[in-house]
Order: sequence, then C-alpha cells, then structure tokens
Amino acid sequence: MEATVAPTMDRTDKLIITALQEEFPLVSRPFAAIGEPHGLGEQQVIERLRAIKGQNIVRQISAIFDTRTLGYKSSLVAMATHPEDELHAAHTLNGHPGVSHNYKRDHHFNLWFTIAVPPASSLEETVAVLHREARAISTRILPTLKLFKIGVTLDMTGEADPTRQSAPAYGEFRRLIAPPPLTEEDLAYIRLLQEDLPLVPQPYAELAASIGRAEAELFAWTSVAIKRGQLRRIAAVLHHRKAGFKANGMAVWKVPVDQVDPVGDRMAHFTSVSHCYQRPTYEDWPYNVFSMIHARTTEECEQVADAIAAETGISERAMLYSSTEFRKIRLRYFTPELDEWEARHLAATPA
Repeated sequence: MEATVAPTMDRTDKLIITALQEEFPLVSRPFAAIGEPHGLGEQQVIERLRAIKGQNIVRQISAIFDTRTLGYKSSLVAMATHPEDELHAAHTLNGHPGVSHNYKRDHHFNLWFTIAVPPASSLEETVAVLHREARAISTRILPTLKLFKIGVTLDMTGEADPTRQSAPAYGEFRRLIAPPPLTEEDLAYIRLLQEDLPLVPQPYAELAASIGRAEAELFAWTSVAIKRGQLRRIAAVLHHRKAGFKANGMAVWKVPVDQVDPVGDRMAHFTSVSHCYQRPTYEDWPYNVFSMIHARTTEECEQVADAIAAETGISERAMLYSSTEFRKIRLRYFTPELDEWEARHLAATPA
C-alpha cells in the first residue's frame, strides 16, 4: 500500500508544514522564527524544508494574492465533451496560461477548470474560444456570486477531526469594495512575490535586492497590500495528493435562495472545506453552493459532506470526484504569456 506521507517526514516536519499553510512569517529571518517553537536552528529548518520540497510535498512558498482584487476576472467553468474529444479538450484548456486547475470529474460535465484573464480581457470571449477549439458539447461559466471562504490548512499530523470547524480566515469580508488602481510599484512587487521564496536565511532581503529595493520597503508594501485585500498571505502551498490528501470532492448543493448566506457561512466553517462559493444555476445545473472538500479518502470526504448536511439541514447535493488531474499550477499575474495567447487566438476569432 502506498504511504500517504513520505516516511522521512517526522512529526515536527508535519507540524511545521501544517502551520506554514496558514502563514509563512513576514519577518527578516523567517526560518529562525519557524524553528524557535520546535527547538530548531535556522539552518535546520531550511534543510528540513529543502528535503520536504524535494519530495514534492510542498509545491511553493510564496504570496497568495486575491485574483479579483487585483482586477483579474476569473471563474470556474464546467465543460462537457464527447469521450473521444476529452484529451484534445484537456490539452486545449491547458494551453491557456490563465487555466490554473483542470480536472476530469465523474459527471456529464466531465471537465472542470478555473480560468483567469487580465483586467482588460474578456472572460466570456476567452471561454467561447476555448469552447470552440476544444470541440465541446456544452460549456457553463460558473463565476463567484459570493465568496464564503477560500483557503485550507491540511492537517499533516492526521490527529485532527476532519469534521472540525473554525472561522474562515479569508472571505468576502476581507475584500475592499473598490481597491485603488495598481501602480507600477505594485506590479513589481506582485511579480516578485508570486515566485517561490528562496531557502536562504533572509529570503525577503534577497528578493527585495533583486529589484533594487530594501527589505523594509518590501515589508511596508506587503502591509498595505494585506489591508487592501490584494495580498491574502505568504504561505506554503502543498501538492495535496503527495501530502496524502488524495480525495478531492466537489460537494455541490441545491440551497433555497433565501438560505444561501447562512448556509454558505456554516459550510465555510468546516476546516476540510477549501473553497465555498455561491455560483449561478442553469437549466442543466441546479446547484448554487459549492464546497470543495479535501480528505485522505473518499469515505472521509463523504463524512465531511454528511456533517455539513446535518449542520445546515441541506440534503440535496451531488459529489463530484476528480479522476484525472490534467493541470494544477499557481496562477502567475501580469506576465506576458496571457497577452501572447490572446494575440494568437482572439485575433483569429471569426466575427
């Protein structure tokens, strides 16, 4: 049987990785701060993290930005294809730089992907091009109508109850209604901090120096960006499956319109739920509240969904499990790849 977590990770490693999903310290010597509660020195922490990244459990340690607050337009999209066109469609979707997640799920809508486009681009036009080039049967854009939660901390120790609850750290309440326009300085810091932090004693100083800035200036910018809701946090992002969380269940719920807000809020309190949104419905898609559940097993996913149903009183749901991960990457903002894709594809779109 395959081990869920690499055997070279001890309990201290697991505690560190669990904590770093919530926040990587915004201090001059973050690895020293991480090690202090565990009696570890700065270099010991760096070596542990280097080994864990070498096992591909930690994908990246970097800034996590709020896509909408940066001005990007984004959406979850459901696509139905003929079986013989599925791989072609998946390859077509993966060719768009703004497609960060692309899964095959066990449903008539067999491909589910998230896509983001820059402020000046059209999400609808982009999806229409992808629909045509993928030879899709039908495509449904499912944008966020209300964000109840985004973010999850996977318990690497296996000691916590998967049905436990706590207040979500990030949701609609953290977003400004009208954030100020981004400046060239903002763009420089966004491009810098979205990259993987170097595993050196003073990573922020090294990053700041690469664009001719002082570490203190970088910290001042991050403080402002957090207040604006543009920067959610600096954190470790895991490869869920490599970390042992192999069940990826999208629980979709049919919630009466007048109950969406309280039900969405309760669902967001479940710590195994990474994303909780209200989304639009269609004649062939009646589910309006989505809660993404990450667990070690399908049975554990169902346990969490059952607990959500008991807590909210909502019983009409569907569970869509991913059977193939065609793509899962970190979205990179304000880079030339999206402009290049649009120049190749949108310019050639028939009138």
